[in-house]
Amino acid sequence: MQQRGIPGRALEALLACGRHLYDHRGTRIVFFDGPSRERLRRLKSGADYRAIEPWLDAYAVVGMDGCVKTVGHRYKRLHRS
Repeated sequence: MQQRGIPGRALEALLACGRHLYDHRGTRIVFFDGPSRERLRRLKSGADYRAIEPWLDAYAVVGMDGCVKTVGHRYKRLHRS
């Protein structure tokens, strides 16, 4: 998180409101899509949402044990197979 400049509050919002996509290798990818961004906007106040908004392109890879393996910024579309 520190190397990629993603703050903890952005990761917390991602895990709480993000969409989960299983990769069939024992992990899942969590990211913000349109409906999850709208859900986050409804849950957070205006100032809180604007503070997180620069990191809405972030994703997290979460293991089956619930531990976050890595986080990053999406530059390309995720392929859903």
